[in-house]
Amino acid sequence: MSANAPLPSSSLDEFAIDPEDHIEGLARGLSVIEAFDATHPRMSASEVAARTALSRTAARRHLLTLCHHGYANTDGKLFWLTPRVLRLGESFLDAARLPRLVQPAIEHLSALTSETVNVSVLEGHDVVYISRSNSPRLVSVGFYPGLRVAAHVVTPGVALLATLDDQKVQRWVGEHVFTAFTSKTVTDPTVFLQHVRAARELGYWIIEEHLDPALLGVALAVRDRRGAAVAAISMTLQMHAWSREQVIAKLVPALSATAQSLRPLL
Repeated sequence: MSANAPLPSSSLDEFAIDPEDHIEGLARGLSVIEAFDATHPRMSASEVAARTALSRTAARRHLLTLCHHGYANTDGKLFWLTPRVLRLGESFLDAARLPRLVQPAIEHLSALTSETVNVSVLEGHDVVYISRSNSPRLVSVGFYPGLRVAAHVVTPGVALLATLDDQKVQRWVGEHVFTAFTSKTVTDPTVFLQHVRAARELGYWIIEEHLDPALLGVALAVRDRRGAAVAAISMTLQMHAWSREQVIAKLVPALSATAQSLRPLL
């Protein structure tokens, strides 16, 4: 992504509203918050302006407002977010219905398999984890609620993209930045698109060592009563403990059964 390019849309389908109901200042303030990430933890007003398509003056005013309300801080030149921003995500996790509904089911599956189970959603170009079971293992592998991971390197990303039609997936792939995390990360958009189509046929997907060496992941979509995919249920496993064949034979059916048990509730 170019340093001067605006950030990509957070959703494949924007929610349409009457222009009179759109509060431009709120939208711009949110874009300023979203401009910060792992590669841009501290930025000047000019850098934020470049990443949000705002003028430097407007970016600075939004940054100073965030500082005033405790969501950001500054040394007079650079700006950075504060932990108060986490309240925004905590509000979702506390208020959302989906994490509460899936928790008993993934706890049960975790007890049966002795592995950590995650539930996540696709948010723009990231997978956002919203629920996690408590694994019986002393040392477990998984993602904590609130964590965002690039969608191309984790199985929920592929599993959820596989539920979309080809036109939407191709648009997503065309806008995505395929960063390499390991030597096995898929960074070729054409190959990734082939994987999404294969996952659509299989109904699940397995990834080996795309994000971390010696780990594999398995995921499939969770659908609601109308058949719409609302989330993905997944496990991240140590490869010395689980082979691909064992995952397909034992864990994929268990994940599928859990997803089916959730469908009447969603």
